[in-house]
Amino acid sequence: MSRMSFLETLQKNMIPEKYKQMTREELESRVIEKKKQLGSRLFIPGHHYQKDEVIQFADATGDSLKLAQLSAENTEAEFIIFCGVHFMAETADILTNDNQKVFLPDMRAGCSMADMADIQQTERAWEKLQELFGDTILPLTYVNSTAAIKAFVGDHGGATVTSSNAETMVKWALDLKERILFLPDQHLGRNTAADLGIGLDEMAIWNPITNALEFEGEVSNIRVILWKGHCSVHENFTVQNVTETRNLYPDMKIIVHPECRREVVELADMAGSTSYIINAIENAEPGSSWAIGTEMNLVNRIINEHPDKQIISLNPHMCPCLTMNRIDLPHLVWSLETLEETNNIIKVSPEMAEKAKLALERMLKNS
Repeated sequence: MSRMSFLETLQKNMIPEKYKQMTREELESRVIEKKKQLGSRLFIPGHHYQKDEVIQFADATGDSLKLAQLSAENTEAEFIIFCGVHFMAETADILTNDNQKVFLPDMRAGCSMADMADIQQTERAWEKLQELFGDTILPLTYVNSTAAIKAFVGDHGGATVTSSNAETMVKWALDLKERILFLPDQHLGRNTAADLGIGLDEMAIWNPITNALEFEGEVSNIRVILWKGHCSVHENFTVQNVTETRNLYPDMKIIVHPECRREVVELADMAGSTSYIINAIENAEPGSSWAIGTEMNLVNRIINEHPDKQIISLNPHMCPCLTMNRIDLPHLVWSLETLEETNNIIKVSPEMAEKAKLALERMLKNS
């Protein structure tokens, strides 16, 4: 892309200043009006980590895969404004039909974890790993990955995984091949494999920056190759956070997401997906106390929804997910008012979508 066309594209996807100047009341009334005007032609999925100012207008809330599936099922909806991050909107575009358009209100809303595994790095890694291990590896990718990575995995016989079904999919993969390559989140991969009884001494790290395997010992013992990626939010929960919480609140239960470090998950009372955390708090006894190790927008929402329980963040200094937070009311209104234009449309090429869908379908069939 030339410098001029790049600048033009960047400018085209930048919100006009007038939306930033509007009051919250005006922005909210504009959303209400556009939703009423468009009716069933519009569907707004909102990820759990979104701000309250946005989530109040979501037609459905959930994790990335659930929202993409709901978008595909809602065939009446011509316009899907995905309030989440880039890879989530890509998955929605992969699963929806050709008559549906998927929009991301702010194209800067990416995911640092997904960006830690690009296709060039992955292809280089695969070539080296084939030299080391031959045809003994099956790739798995967390759904928190780009369409290109999903397509790569689909093209090489692998599947996607979610934090809810990761154990099932790792078992499935290891029944087919001796080893797995787990992209892009090392912590989810490590926690899942360890919970299945695979030793840490059977896990290696693939470093995409140095294009090298990090492992001490005999490489023939490796069963799980973990991509050196992580969630910038969940990696910030530490053993010190757990220790301090135990000291301050001895009776408090600690529940964390499996994207946290292994040592944090081991010390927690419970670990599971976002849905698992939400359900655990909903089903907990009134008066029970909880420290939650996940994204702050969600933790604050859970606190507000459960005044009968004592709930805190495991890390009181945690910030919300910065890229998720890029989606705000001004961007939502801008998207709604420019649907007939081509601002912020997410489009995965048919060839890439077909291969990525293979990875998703293998997961859905086997989990």
